[in-house]
Amino acid sequence: MSTASDNTVTGADGVDAPDSDDGVLAEQLLRLTRRLHRIQKRHLEPLGITPAQSRLLRLVSHYQSAEPPRMAELAARLEVVPRAVTTLVDGLESADCVRRAPDPANRRVIRIELTDTGRATLRRLRNARTAAAEEILAPLTAAQRDVLGGLLDALSDAPAKRTC
Repeated sequence: MSTASDNTVTGADGVDAPDSDDGVLAEQLLRLTRRLHRIQKRHLEPLGITPAQSRLLRLVSHYQSAEPPRMAELAARLEVVPRAVTTLVDGLESADCVRRAPDPANRRVIRIELTDTGRATLRRLRNARTAAAEEILAPLTAAQRDVLGGLLDALSDAPAKRTC
């Protein structure tokens, strides 16, 4: 297992070996992801919204001009099991941010709609996310932020290599 302090990996044989540069980068990205999550969670906490609920709320808002999404669509887009979406919707529904509505064309299908409270919460979420981003990016200059943005785009848009 890699450690950030000494950049070594303990192999299956129990012998420590220097970590590869890619392994160090991967560990740095993981640490950054955890830090981002902690900071975002702290900024969302006063709103009573978890990061997962925030993602679901933002996703539902993208359907504003179209038909509200079904739970299965949300699960697929979030890449989670449908049960996880049910739990998130339950929490957001109890906070009056979303509501379940039967599909007029197929009463067995339930669609998820934003409420007025949900739209107001989204505005506050945007402010909280901006504050979290400013906190995490504070050490970087504008030029460094541009470079980081380009690098993250390259990593995000890269096709996944499938290996067995």
